Amino acid sequence: MIDPSKAHHSSTLPKLRILVVDDADGIRSLLANALEIRGYDVDTVEDGKRALALLEGGAAPDAIILDMMLPGMDGLETLRRIREIDESVAVLMLSVVGTASAIVDAMKLGACDYLNKPFELDQVENALAQALEKKILQRQDSTREMLVPEHVGERVVWESTPMDEIHAVLHQVSETDVTMLIQGESGVGKEIVARTAHEISIRAEGPFVKVNCAALPEPLLESELFGYEKGAFTGAHARKPGKFEQANHGTIFLDEIGEMTPALQAKLLQVLQDSEFTRLGGNDVVSVDVRVLCATHRDIEAMVRAGTFREDLFFRLNVVPVSVPPLRERREQIPALARYFVQLFEGKYGRTASPMSEELCSALERYAFPGNVRELENMMKRLVVLNCEAQILKEMEASVPSNPLGAGRIAEVIEEMERTAGAIPLREVGKRVAREVERATIEHTLDRTEWNRKEAASLLGVSYKTLLQKIRACGVDPS
Repeated sequence: MIDPSKAHHSSTLPKLRILVVDDADGIRSLLANALEIRGYDVDTVEDGKRALALLEGGAAPDAIILDMMLPGMDGLETLRRIREIDESVAVLMLSVVGTASAIVDAMKLGACDYLNKPFELDQVENALAQALEKKILQRQDSTREMLVPEHVGERVVWESTPMDEIHAVLHQVSETDVTMLIQGESGVGKEIVARTAHEISIRAEGPFVKVNCAALPEPLLESELFGYEKGAFTGAHARKPGKFEQANHGTIFLDEIGEMTPALQAKLLQVLQDSEFTRLGGNDVVSVDVRVLCATHRDIEAMVRAGTFREDLFFRLNVVPVSVPPLRERREQIPALARYFVQLFEGKYGRTASPMSEELCSALERYAFPGNVRELENMMKRLVVLNCEAQILKEMEASVPSNPLGAGRIAEVIEEMERTAGAIPLREVGKRVAREVERATIEHTLDRTEWNRKEAASLLGVSYKTLLQKIRACGVDPS
């Protein structure tokens, strides 16, 4: 059992209090147990009426986890009533119905995040950490990097030759305001590249504002980026500045730019050309001085060819292209990153993990890491929490390709390299071999799970969406 006094909060400070509102006993118990282990105080109720009674009685939580589908008063109406009682409390919505309209309605009413059921406990913990960041910083400033996953391992990530080359490019353009398009697989550290580009730039004293373009539907993303005027839509009770205004004289980082719709692409192009825009529902022109950095795991040039991404916007964004290599192409970082994450989670969870065995270190050196740095981070988190290498080794063993077809393809690639030695750059050789290893690993895991892609994604340590993308990218055939 993890000591909750060491999980998130100092034992000398009052704990943050979470209210869980859900009509399912299992969900309430799961969240209460998990969050109490992580150092929170947790109250639970089964409907909106009881939640409002607690708030009206003066029991003010720091955050509320609120189910959308509640008996009697539903989640949206409960959220509306919560806002009448307390405008500042962070509210995280949960629902099995993740429709765009429901998400928009919840965000308009002031929800800080929206997670679909079934959810991973890490998703809830990360969402709460982000929503409560200011309160956590006020209580214990020294825990900031432990509580905000986006900031972990920034220094260690640069300690390799490929990343050092990227760092040199960032320094070359640090005195300019050029836009930058950062590409790479999920989990390679694209946000760290963007943050570093800001921190060493002439705008370092200004704000750094991140927007995840994949997390919000189009109507909400537009209002998030450009703000809105009072009365722009139902629930817009006052003017709200957008992220571009918040980033004035600083940097805005548009993550997963490839998910932006054509209509918003056009408006973004206007901002890049003219440095001005209008808020949603308004006519006044807003001028901003902002540097734009973008990132994506998608092939933007292929999207341009397919007509799903504007060519003129691509050329505007791609002034300084940066390609972040996957972890399998910078293996010299793996030992240092593994040690870093172990130390990070030992501090976060108040535990001391046993030293990694030679067997585990050797397995980490051989493993393909389809989920990149994020996958390694999650492995080390499980290692610290469980203090057992067997589960980690089992997961990596399950991902090792063993079918003859995969081995044959890899052998063919190696034979081709031998025949054409010197004609193909060494970096390309590594990429092609790694791609075949990854394809064989995915095929092996899908075969093992009888093509249960959700289970395969869990074994491989990647998201379901990432696995689908890799299945398409590697040309894995269901037959």
